[in-house]
Amino acid sequence: MPRRKNQGQDENADETTTTGEERDYTVRAVERVCSILNLLQNSIDGVSLIEVGQATELPKSSAFRYLWTLEAHRYVERDEHTGLYRLGLGFVGMQSRHLEVLRERARPWLEELRDEFEETTNLGILDGDHVIYVDIVESRHKVRSAASRGDRDPLHSTALGKAIASQLPDARVRDLLQRTGMERHSDNTITSIDAYMDELAKVRRLGYALDNGENAPDGRCIAAPLLGTHLPAAVSISAPAARFTLKAVEKAAKRLLDVADQLTTNPVTDQQLNETTV
Repeated sequence: MPRRKNQGQDENADETTTTGEERDYTVRAVERVCSILNLLQNSIDGVSLIEVGQATELPKSSAFRYLWTLEAHRYVERDEHTGLYRLGLGFVGMQSRHLEVLRERARPWLEELRDEFEETTNLGILDGDHVIYVDIVESRHKVRSAASRGDRDPLHSTALGKAIASQLPDARVRDLLQRTGMERHSDNTITSIDAYMDELAKVRRLGYALDNGENAPDGRCIAAPLLGTHLPAAVSISAPAARFTLKAVEKAAKRLLDVADQLTTNPVTDQQLNETTV
Protein backbone atom coordinates (compact mmCIF):
# COMPACT_ATOMS: atom_id res chain seq x y z
CA MET A 1 0.00 0.00 0.00
CA PRO A 2 1.55 3.34 -1.08
CA ARG A 3 2.47 5.88 1.56
CA ARG A 4 -0.09 8.67 1.78
CA LYS A 5 1.19 12.26 1.48
CA ASN A 6 -0.05 14.77 3.99
CA GLN A 7 -1.97 17.87 2.91
CA GLY A 8 1.04 20.16 3.29
CA GLN A 9 3.10 18.00 0.97
CA ASP A 10 0.36 18.11 -1.72
CA GLU A 11 0.12 21.89 -1.55
CA ASN A 12 3.87 22.28 -1.88
CA ALA A 13 3.89 19.99 -4.88
CA ASP A 14 1.26 22.15 -6.59
CA GLU A 15 3.22 25.36 -6.01
CA THR A 16 6.26 24.30 -8.07
CA THR A 17 6.94 22.11 -11.06
CA THR A 18 10.52 21.43 -9.99
CA THR A 19 12.53 22.48 -6.96
CA GLY A 20 12.92 26.27 -6.94
CA GLU A 21 10.82 26.78 -10.09
CA GLU A 22 7.68 28.94 -9.77
CA ARG A 23 4.45 27.64 -11.19
CA ASP A 24 3.22 29.26 -14.44
CA TYR A 25 -0.28 30.63 -13.84
CA THR A 26 -0.78 32.13 -17.30
CA VAL A 27 -3.94 31.22 -19.22
CA ARG A 28 -3.31 30.48 -22.87
CA ALA A 29 -6.63 31.94 -24.04
CA VAL A 30 -5.94 35.22 -22.24
CA GLU A 31 -2.44 35.33 -23.70
CA ARG A 32 -3.92 35.00 -27.17
CA VAL A 33 -6.39 37.83 -26.52
CA CYS A 34 -3.51 40.01 -25.35
CA SER A 35 -1.52 39.10 -28.46
CA ILE A 36 -4.45 40.09 -30.67
CA LEU A 37 -4.94 43.42 -28.89
CA ASN A 38 -1.22 44.20 -29.00
CA LEU A 39 -1.16 43.43 -32.71
CA LEU A 40 -4.11 45.74 -33.36
CA GLN A 41 -2.65 48.49 -31.19
CA ASN A 42 0.55 48.54 -33.22
CA SER A 43 -1.30 48.78 -36.53
CA ILE A 44 -2.62 51.99 -38.08
CA ASP A 45 -4.25 50.49 -41.17
CA GLY A 46 -5.68 47.39 -39.47
CA VAL A 47 -4.80 43.69 -39.66
CA SER A 48 -6.30 40.78 -41.54
CA LEU A 49 -7.72 37.57 -40.14
CA ILE A 50 -4.73 35.69 -41.53
CA GLU A 51 -2.30 38.00 -39.72
CA VAL A 52 -4.17 37.48 -36.45
CA GLY A 53 -3.99 33.72 -36.93
CA GLN A 54 -0.25 33.85 -37.58
CA ALA A 55 0.42 36.07 -34.55
CA THR A 56 -1.56 33.81 -32.21
CA GLU A 57 -0.66 30.49 -33.87
CA LEU A 58 -4.38 29.78 -34.22
CA PRO A 59 -6.22 28.21 -37.15
CA LYS A 60 -8.31 30.68 -39.14
CA SER A 61 -11.61 29.45 -37.67
CA SER A 62 -10.38 29.85 -34.08
CA ALA A 63 -8.89 33.30 -34.76
CA PHE A 64 -12.23 34.37 -36.19
CA ARG A 65 -14.06 33.27 -33.02
CA TYR A 66 -11.69 35.31 -30.87
CA LEU A 67 -12.19 38.38 -33.07
CA TRP A 68 -15.96 37.88 -33.23
CA THR A 69 -16.16 37.79 -29.43
CA LEU A 70 -13.99 40.91 -29.05
CA GLU A 71 -16.08 42.67 -31.70
CA ALA A 72 -19.29 41.76 -29.87
CA HIS A 73 -17.90 43.56 -26.82
CA ARG A 74 -16.74 46.53 -28.94
CA TYR A 75 -13.04 45.99 -28.25
CA VAL A 76 -12.50 45.26 -31.94
CA GLU A 77 -14.06 46.77 -35.06
CA ARG A 78 -14.08 45.25 -38.54
CA ASP A 79 -13.97 47.49 -41.62
CA GLU A 80 -16.79 46.33 -43.88
CA HIS A 81 -14.95 47.48 -47.02
CA THR A 82 -11.46 46.10 -46.40
CA GLY A 83 -12.23 43.31 -43.94
CA LEU A 84 -9.40 44.53 -41.69
CA TYR A 85 -9.68 44.58 -37.91
CA ARG A 86 -8.89 47.55 -35.66
CA LEU A 87 -9.22 48.42 -31.99
CA GLY A 88 -12.79 49.38 -31.13
CA LEU A 89 -14.35 51.98 -28.88
CA GLY A 90 -14.65 49.64 -25.92
CA PHE A 91 -11.29 50.99 -24.77
CA VAL A 92 -12.75 54.39 -24.14
CA GLY A 93 -13.71 52.74 -20.84
CA MET A 94 -15.83 54.55 -18.32
CA GLN A 95 -16.18 57.48 -20.72
CA SER A 96 -17.94 55.38 -23.35
CA ARG A 97 -21.38 56.58 -22.26
CA HIS A 98 -20.24 60.18 -22.68
CA LEU A 99 -19.03 59.24 -26.17
CA GLU A 100 -22.35 57.67 -27.16
CA VAL A 101 -24.28 60.73 -25.96
CA LEU A 102 -21.85 63.03 -27.76
CA ARG A 103 -22.16 61.04 -30.97
CA GLU A 104 -25.96 61.18 -30.83
CA ARG A 105 -25.90 64.92 -30.20
CA ALA A 106 -23.30 65.60 -32.89
CA ARG A 107 -24.94 63.59 -35.67
CA PRO A 108 -27.62 66.19 -36.65
CA TRP A 109 -25.00 68.95 -36.64
CA LEU A 110 -22.64 66.88 -38.81
CA GLU A 111 -25.49 66.28 -41.27
CA GLU A 112 -26.37 69.99 -41.28
CA LEU A 113 -22.74 70.96 -41.98
CA ARG A 114 -22.51 68.34 -44.74
CA ASP A 115 -25.64 69.70 -46.41
CA GLU A 116 -24.51 73.31 -46.06
CA PHE A 117 -21.00 72.86 -47.44
CA GLU A 118 -21.58 69.64 -49.44
CA GLU A 119 -18.43 68.13 -47.94
CA THR A 120 -17.66 65.28 -45.56
CA THR A 121 -17.96 65.99 -41.83
CA ASN A 122 -16.36 64.04 -39.00
CA LEU A 123 -16.38 63.54 -35.24
CA GLY A 124 -13.10 62.30 -33.78
CA ILE A 125 -11.54 61.62 -30.40
CA LEU A 126 -8.07 60.95 -29.10
CA ASP A 127 -7.67 57.20 -28.57
CA GLY A 128 -4.25 56.40 -27.15
CA ASP A 129 -1.78 58.27 -29.35
CA HIS A 130 -3.93 58.52 -32.51
CA VAL A 131 -7.19 60.09 -33.58
CA ILE A 132 -10.08 57.69 -34.14
CA TYR A 133 -13.13 58.58 -36.25
CA VAL A 134 -16.25 57.85 -34.24
CA ASP A 135 -18.78 59.26 -36.73
CA ILE A 136 -18.67 60.39 -40.34
CA VAL A 137 -21.25 61.95 -42.65
CA GLU A 138 -19.98 61.61 -46.20
CA SER A 139 -20.24 64.19 -48.94
CA ARG A 140 -22.56 63.30 -51.80
CA HIS A 141 -19.90 64.26 -54.35
CA LYS A 142 -18.45 61.32 -56.27
CA VAL A 143 -14.96 62.64 -55.50
CA ARG A 144 -14.75 63.24 -51.76
CA SER A 145 -12.50 63.01 -48.75
CA ALA A 146 -13.83 60.40 -46.38
CA ALA A 147 -12.39 58.03 -43.83
CA SER A 148 -14.36 55.12 -42.37
CA ARG A 149 -15.76 54.94 -38.89
CA GLY A 150 -13.13 53.38 -36.66
CA ASP A 151 -10.22 54.55 -38.84
CA ARG A 152 -7.20 55.91 -37.01
CA ASP A 153 -5.10 58.85 -38.17
CA PRO A 154 -1.96 60.51 -36.80
CA LEU A 155 -2.10 63.35 -34.32
CA HIS A 156 0.51 65.50 -36.07
CA SER A 157 -0.78 65.63 -39.65
CA THR A 158 -4.55 65.98 -39.26
CA ALA A 159 -6.81 68.90 -38.39
CA LEU A 160 -8.68 66.73 -35.89
CA GLY A 161 -5.38 65.83 -34.26
CA LYS A 162 -4.24 69.44 -34.03
CA ALA A 163 -7.59 70.62 -32.65
CA ILE A 164 -7.52 67.95 -29.94
CA ALA A 165 -3.83 68.46 -29.17
CA SER A 166 -4.41 72.20 -28.72
CA GLN A 167 -6.45 71.37 -25.60
CA LEU A 168 -3.80 69.08 -24.06
CA PRO A 169 -0.84 70.09 -21.85
CA ASP A 170 2.27 70.75 -23.93
CA ALA A 171 4.23 68.08 -22.06
CA ARG A 172 1.67 65.44 -22.98
CA VAL A 173 1.66 66.51 -26.63
CA ARG A 174 5.43 66.26 -26.81
CA ASP A 175 5.32 62.81 -25.21
CA LEU A 176 2.71 61.60 -27.73
CA LEU A 177 4.70 62.92 -30.68
CA GLN A 178 7.93 61.36 -29.44
CA ARG A 179 6.14 58.05 -28.95
CA THR A 180 4.61 57.87 -32.41
CA GLY A 181 7.16 59.80 -34.43
CA MET A 182 6.12 62.35 -37.03
CA GLU A 183 6.00 60.49 -40.32
CA ARG A 184 6.04 62.64 -43.44
CA HIS A 185 2.88 62.08 -45.53
CA SER A 186 3.41 64.97 -47.96
CA ASP A 187 5.68 67.93 -48.57
CA ASN A 188 3.49 69.96 -46.18
CA THR A 189 3.62 67.56 -43.22
CA ILE A 190 5.03 69.06 -40.03
CA THR A 191 7.82 66.75 -38.86
CA SER A 192 9.40 68.84 -36.10
CA ILE A 193 7.99 68.87 -32.57
CA ASP A 194 8.94 72.52 -32.06
CA ALA A 195 7.26 73.51 -35.33
CA TYR A 196 4.18 71.56 -34.30
CA MET A 197 4.02 73.36 -30.96
CA ASP A 198 4.18 76.67 -32.85
CA GLU A 199 1.28 75.42 -34.98
CA LEU A 200 -0.73 74.61 -31.85
CA ALA A 201 -0.21 78.17 -30.61
CA LYS A 202 -1.83 79.35 -33.84
CA VAL A 203 -4.70 76.88 -33.40
CA ARG A 204 -5.34 78.17 -29.89
CA ARG A 205 -5.36 81.75 -31.17
CA LEU A 206 -7.75 81.08 -34.06
CA GLY A 207 -9.90 78.47 -32.30
CA TYR A 208 -9.66 75.99 -35.18
CA ALA A 209 -7.03 73.81 -36.88
CA LEU A 210 -6.14 73.43 -40.54
CA ASP A 211 -4.70 70.43 -42.35
CA ASN A 212 -3.44 72.00 -45.57
CA GLY A 213 -2.47 68.94 -47.57
CA GLU A 214 -0.45 67.56 -44.65
CA ASN A 215 -2.06 64.14 -44.25
CA ALA A 216 -2.84 63.69 -47.96
CA PRO A 217 -1.34 65.91 -50.67
CA ASP A 218 -4.68 66.52 -52.37
CA GLY A 219 -6.76 67.01 -49.20
CA ARG A 220 -7.74 69.90 -46.98
CA CYS A 221 -9.52 69.79 -43.62
CA ILE A 222 -10.50 72.13 -40.79
CA ALA A 223 -11.41 71.09 -37.25
CA ALA A 224 -12.64 72.69 -34.04
CA PRO A 225 -12.18 71.21 -30.56
CA LEU A 226 -15.19 70.32 -28.43
CA LEU A 227 -14.54 71.89 -25.06
CA GLY A 228 -16.07 70.70 -21.82
CA THR A 229 -17.28 67.36 -23.19
CA HIS A 230 -15.27 65.13 -20.79
CA LEU A 231 -13.55 63.76 -23.91
CA PRO A 232 -10.60 64.90 -26.07
CA ALA A 233 -12.84 65.39 -29.13
CA ALA A 234 -13.21 67.59 -32.21
CA VAL A 235 -15.43 68.02 -35.28
CA SER A 236 -14.14 68.65 -38.79
CA ILE A 237 -14.98 69.31 -42.43
CA SER A 238 -12.78 67.62 -45.04
CA ALA A 239 -12.67 67.81 -48.83
CA PRO A 240 -10.39 67.66 -51.86
CA ALA A 241 -8.14 70.72 -51.84
CA ALA A 242 -9.13 71.70 -55.38
CA ARG A 243 -12.73 72.19 -54.25
CA PHE A 244 -12.15 73.30 -50.66
CA THR A 245 -10.14 76.46 -51.29
CA LEU A 246 -8.50 78.50 -48.54
CA LYS A 247 -11.16 81.17 -49.10
CA ALA A 248 -13.88 78.57 -48.59
CA VAL A 249 -12.06 77.38 -45.48
CA GLU A 250 -12.39 80.79 -43.84
CA LYS A 251 -16.16 80.78 -44.34
CA ALA A 252 -16.52 77.18 -43.18
CA ALA A 253 -14.37 77.79 -40.09
CA LYS A 254 -16.79 80.37 -38.71
CA ARG A 255 -19.69 77.98 -39.09
CA LEU A 256 -17.71 75.07 -37.65
CA LEU A 257 -16.82 77.11 -34.56
CA ASP A 258 -20.49 77.96 -34.11
CA VAL A 259 -21.46 74.28 -34.29
CA ALA A 260 -18.71 73.32 -31.83
CA ASP A 261 -20.03 75.97 -29.45
CA GLN A 262 -23.60 74.67 -29.83
CA LEU A 263 -22.45 71.13 -29.09
CA THR A 264 -20.68 72.12 -25.88
CA THR A 265 -22.98 74.81 -24.52
CA ASN A 266 -25.15 72.33 -22.64
CA PRO A 267 -23.15 69.67 -20.76
CA VAL A 268 -24.20 66.03 -20.81
CA THR A 269 -26.51 65.30 -17.88
CA ASP A 270 -26.61 62.22 -15.66
CA GLN A 271 -30.11 61.52 -17.02
CA GLN A 272 -28.78 61.43 -20.60
CA LEU A 273 -26.02 59.05 -19.53
CA ASN A 274 -28.48 56.76 -17.80
CA GLU A 275 -30.74 56.73 -20.85
CA THR A 276 -27.89 55.75 -23.19
CA THR A 277 -27.22 52.05 -23.65
CA VAL A 278 -23.65 51.15 -24.49
